[in-house]
This record gives sequence, structure tokens and C-alpha cells, in this order.
Amino acid sequence: MHVAIAVLTIVASFKWGNWKNWRQYHASMFFIATGGLLYEYIVKENTLWKFHPDFLYGHEMVVIVYALITMPVSLLLFLSHFPEGLFKRAFYILIWSGIYIIFEWTLLVFGRISYQNGWKFWYSFLFDIVMFSVIALHQFKPFRAYIISLLIIIFLINYFNIPFKFSK
Repeated sequence: MHVAIAVLTIVASFKWGNWKNWRQYHASMFFIATGGLLYEYIVKENTLWKFHPDFLYGHEMVVIVYALITMPVSLLLFLSHFPEGLFKRAFYILIWSGIYIIFEWTLLVFGRISYQNGWKFWYSFLFDIVMFSVIALHQFKPFRAYIISLLIIIFLINYFNIPFKFSK
């Protein structure tokens, strides 16, 4: 299932993404990849959600595929068509959050994702709205996006009482 999502994302990006100008989105693609990998590293086994591997690879490879392929490539697609105007942008972010939550629901139904430490399925929709909003902000005002991301991380760690260590 994770492989199918990655392949579908890549195919969609080649069909509808603006690969010609990928450098324009590179910093935001790197931002999301780094965020995904840092999340996994910092919280270790105390995650809010956990991907369950397909038959092709283990948990760590699932995380790497999402962090380095699926998320950055889907961001290229998201940013390739980012509209002008506050209402259109808000609607666009809701549409993309809906797309993400449909894929997550599919993963949940097929047992490819589970939740821990008080996380619920609908929190993911709220998280997606915030994530896409911060990514859009990062594209235009990266420093503000870094500050907001740090505040969101601190909030999530405190709200869900997530212990984390930088070493064993």
C-alpha cells in the first residue's frame, strides 16, 4: 500500500506537477523531508502515528519513502498549482488536506497505520490543514514558517506528553 501511494504520487506529479521549475519548490520540499525525518528521530518509539510496513520493506524504509519521496513530490504537485487570493488558497489547502485524509483513511482501513499516545484519525485532518498552511507560508516567508513549526512541535510534544531523547 505504501509503495502504491508513492508510485501514484510520482505518476501524478509527472502528469500535473511543474517539474520544469522544481527548483522554485526545492526549499519547501527539503523543509518537509527534513521535518518528517526529524520527527521520527526525535520521538523514536513514542510516535503519534505509526506506519506498518508492506511486504517489501520494514518500518524505517516506510518512513524514508514518505519523507524523501512521497511528501516532497506531493509538495511539488501542491505548490505547482497554488492559487492567488486568500479564499482560493484556503479552499485549495482544504482540498489537499481532504486528499491526504482519504489516503490516510485507506491506510487505516488496511492496517497500514495506527495511532498512539492519544492521537485520533480526525487530528490528522487538522494536522494536514496546519501542515499545508505552514508549507504555503514557507514557500513565501520561510523564517516565519520555521518559527511556527517550532511552536507547533512544542505544542504537540506537550499536549500529547511525548517523551523524546536525542540518544539512548
